[in-house]
Amino acid sequence: MHASLVPHPAMAAGPVRSIEVDVSRVEPAELTLRYRVVGKIGELVLPDSAPPGRTDELWRQTCFEAFLQLRAGYCEFNLSPSSQWAAYRFDSYRCGLAVLDVPAPAIRTEVGDNELVVRALVDLAGLESLEAEANWQLALAAVIEQKDGRLSYWALAHPAGSPDFHHRDCFRLHLPPAKQR
Repeated sequence: MHASLVPHPAMAAGPVRSIEVDVSRVEPAELTLRYRVVGKIGELVLPDSAPPGRTDELWRQTCFEAFLQLRAGYCEFNLSPSSQWAAYRFDSYRCGLAVLDVPAPAIRTEVGDNELVVRALVDLAGLESLEAEANWQLALAAVIEQKDGRLSYWALAHPAGSPDFHHRDCFRLHLPPAKQR
């Protein structure tokens, strides 16, 4: 499934022209994401490549995010172009934060003059309250840091006010189950 992210209306998009996301489920409990940023990539701050590892506060710099609604609450995945990542679970809107115990996502990054592509494979097989055979409701987002220090916030939709990727209005993508083989 293909989706376009839009910049928050109160903030300039800067050197980024567009962010497109391809998302799929090849296996019942796997989420595959491909974020494609088009623009003047040399004007962005991209974190240095690092060994894959759980790292908090990735959203303070260039980072790609996916939120998945669960039967009870939702989970958040932060995916850095560096290959670092974070995963959290919430009982309800911004309440009951806990580290989510999942395997490290496989993250690959390709950087060009006019394009940044970040691919991630997230294994959710051990996640409780995940309905692997049901449609998944997702929010997709990105934080983009520019060399001048400004941040732009991109999402499927933005609620009124400040950027808030956790808001119910952001959960706009309905992803069907993986096809049976």
